[in-house]
Amino acid sequence: MRGGCIYGGARGQRFVRPSNYRELSQKLGIDTSHVKQVEGLSSGVAPIFVEPDGQNRILVVKGANDALKPTDVDAAADMLKATDCIVLPVLKFARNGLLHHRIRAKTRNSMHSEFQPRGKRSRCRELAGLDYFVPNESEAETITGIACKISTTRKDARQNWWAIGIRRVIITLGSKGSLLAGRDLSEHVPAFPVKAIDSTGAGDAFIGSFAVFLAEGLPELEVVRRANLYAGLSTTGVGTQKSFYDRQRFDAEWAGRSEQ
Repeated sequence: MRGGCIYGGARGQRFVRPSNYRELSQKLGIDTSHVKQVEGLSSGVAPIFVEPDGQNRILVVKGANDALKPTDVDAAADMLKATDCIVLPVLKFARNGLLHHRIRAKTRNSMHSEFQPRGKRSRCRELAGLDYFVPNESEAETITGIACKISTTRKDARQNWWAIGIRRVIITLGSKGSLLAGRDLSEHVPAFPVKAIDSTGAGDAFIGSFAVFLAEGLPELEVVRRANLYAGLSTTGVGTQKSFYDRQRFDAEWAGRSEQ
């Protein structure tokens, strides 16, 4: 990865596993100066329940994340202007107009942004100006009201997504790969074969790696293929962060699989 990574958000006065926070700022070299501590609230938590087939369910308690405000975005304006790619998880940004405020800030500064949704159709109007909208199958169905199948999604993407001002939609399809769609293309990008044992964190792996490869200036279709592989590899281990490949391991895998 070229350059560095900046993490913004909020943590509570009662913080779960503070060692993780120290790792972000020390071992992994991530700038956490824009993570604020909120008095009187606990940090957000997300217990994950894994099914026998490797699929998972997540129970989210947002905690201090709900205390973020548009003024927090404004306070980071200088840093945001220098970024190559910004990832916006709706879970943290949906309240108090923060999502819309952040996207407008991005539009003014012509920055790449991605968006991982957690919501209903009523929030679609808040998405105008996004470069990439990245729902999974169930999220896409919730927002559009249409069952997410590759054939119908191609048609639906062209007819419905662009009216609200999104440049690209990437629907993650699990073991079927992902669908990259825009006004000028609709491309099903197949998954790489892996022996999956735990899908926990695969969506985060896809979006995080996609952001890295996009910021590195790689061709868009290759970026999606690489993110497919990175997400797939993350399912071959148990857990979330500990199952993610480091760059050296991933590059070795990509070198052996890129022609598949």
